[in-house]
Amino acid sequence: EVQLVESGGGLVQAGGSLRLSCAASGFTVDDYAIVWFRQAPGKEREEVSCISTSDGTTDYTDSVKGRFTVSSDNDKNTVHLQMNSLKPEDTAVYYCAAGRFKGCTGGPYQARFYWGQGTQVTVSS
Repeated sequence: EVQLVESGGGLVQAGGSLRLSCAASGFTVDDYAIVWFRQAPGKEREEVSCISTSDGTTDYTDSVKGRFTVSSDNDKNTVHLQMNSLKPEDTAVYYCAAGRFKGCTGGPYQARFYWGQGTQVTVSS
């Protein structure tokens, strides 16, 4: 059974950092692309970042480029999203999702996704 469990969310002041983790089970992250999404209250869900360890590609939405870094720890079957210089507008529930495609070359990514339960990130001003 494919399962994804996010962790690492919390409350942080603007300018601070958080590291989200997405622990995968039931599959190996090397066989799937992992996409981080976020959804703020009253807003549509948006793609934040993508990592495809099979070909080493990553992708970020413009608003987080230079601040967020996605990485994969294949030994632990876990993907991380390091978020630095956080802004109040980064406040959202963050989800990781696994899709069976290769190559993070720019969204929107079309796939059947397996989803985690989400983790809340709140950035205070």
